[in-house]
Amino acid sequence: MNFVTKDQATVPFKARTQAAVADPKLRKSLAGAMAFLQQKRSAQFPDPVELEALRTLGQHIRQHALSRLPDLLVELEEKLLVLGAQVHWAETAEQANEIVLGIARRRNAHSVIKGKSMASEEMELNHYLEARGITCVESDMGEYIVQIAGEKPSHIVMPAIHKTKADIAGLFHERIADMPYTEDVDALIQAGRRVLRQQFADADIGLSGVNFAAADTGTLWLVENEGNGRLSTSVPPVHVAIMGIEKVVARLEDVVPLSSLLTRSATGQSITTYFNLITGPRRAGEKDGPEELHLVLLDNGRSQAYADDELRETLQCIRCGACMNHCPVYERIGGHAYGTVYPGPIGKIISPHLLGLEETHEMVTASSLCGACGEVCPVRIPIPQLLIRLRNEAKRDPGQEVEHPLRGQGAAFSRGEHLVWRFWRGAFSHPSVYRVFRWAATRLRAFTPRSQLGWTQHRTPLVPAKRSLHDLMKERDKR
Repeated sequence: MNFVTKDQATVPFKARTQAAVADPKLRKSLAGAMAFLQQKRSAQFPDPVELEALRTLGQHIRQHALSRLPDLLVELEEKLLVLGAQVHWAETAEQANEIVLGIARRRNAHSVIKGKSMASEEMELNHYLEARGITCVESDMGEYIVQIAGEKPSHIVMPAIHKTKADIAGLFHERIADMPYTEDVDALIQAGRRVLRQQFADADIGLSGVNFAAADTGTLWLVENEGNGRLSTSVPPVHVAIMGIEKVVARLEDVVPLSSLLTRSATGQSITTYFNLITGPRRAGEKDGPEELHLVLLDNGRSQAYADDELRETLQCIRCGACMNHCPVYERIGGHAYGTVYPGPIGKIISPHLLGLEETHEMVTASSLCGACGEVCPVRIPIPQLLIRLRNEAKRDPGQEVEHPLRGQGAAFSRGEHLVWRFWRGAFSHPSVYRVFRWAATRLRAFTPRSQLGWTQHRTPLVPAKRSLHDLMKERDKR
């Protein structure tokens, strides 16, 4: 089975994809899951007019929020401070980890129970805290499965989508005390919940992500199906929420259409089981809720995307995963082959900002540009166009001065390739040069190299025709 460990993370991207494609079990699991999710999403949007109107509304809400992002973040902080919460700003994942560790040490905490949080995955928070003696337990069932398996999530909504019932049955039988082997899904879920239930009561800190934050009210909006989010944020004495800075919207009412798009696009549900609206820590007279609420606002490269008008559209993402569910590449290689927290089409356009193009320039080429991701995106992110832009940035001369250089600009730059394209542009820009090139290519075709880099790995060599189309047309006109 395909999974990413520290050792496998050093395996080149191409080798990981080849291993994934050669795994028939993985491909069968993904094909079934993707077809199921596509059908569920389609059933949620029977009216194409309503769908397009909702997509347009969602796009405008996200673009409006991003156009005022600095002001909205300040407004959100001010509202949360009034509500009794504490707000922390982290430019990097390392800073965010240090903030969480500082909170834990001040509270003398030894255990953390986590609701689902992709931002904390960016930070490698589990490993960071465990290396410092603090236990982290994932409470989302999918996250719990990959955690006890020693793996990482392979999908941003369904972390264990690559696993079969038999995989999970064997894992639970091996890792959970007194657990008999069974492939009964209800029995497996109940076993996981029995283990996790006591963890909520014992944890010193509850940690969660944030789906949206409303600047006008200071409300943190958390969407989930299992109730673990509500328990993680209300049972432990301290709640730490980690949020990417792009998740803020101007008004609480903006969250309603975005949530409709999110749940219907992600899991094909008209609404999830739980919608949590968090507005500060426990107040005097209230019987539940945390004593402290902390919000960590994480940048981690998002400012780079924000600075560029075109790439800023990346930040419109609401993390539904619909682009992954409809991507023919993701369906064949799964999430682990990407080697990043965010796989699939959205991962290919956001990871270059989080990690730099040095580590991600191969990812942006892993697309057929079929356009399916852009067509299903609920907030109309032009993913194919952004992929082309990132490919160009990876190929750009690293010494070229541009207004907003990306980290790792020119990571895939090749002087030889650059010269070939300059020659190509020059030949096609000057008719006389093109005619000489055409004459030489047709007359000297016998000297065409049989090996043509990646092209001939799976195809026959490209060889110029004996006579060009221009020559053939001239001969026809003479007759």
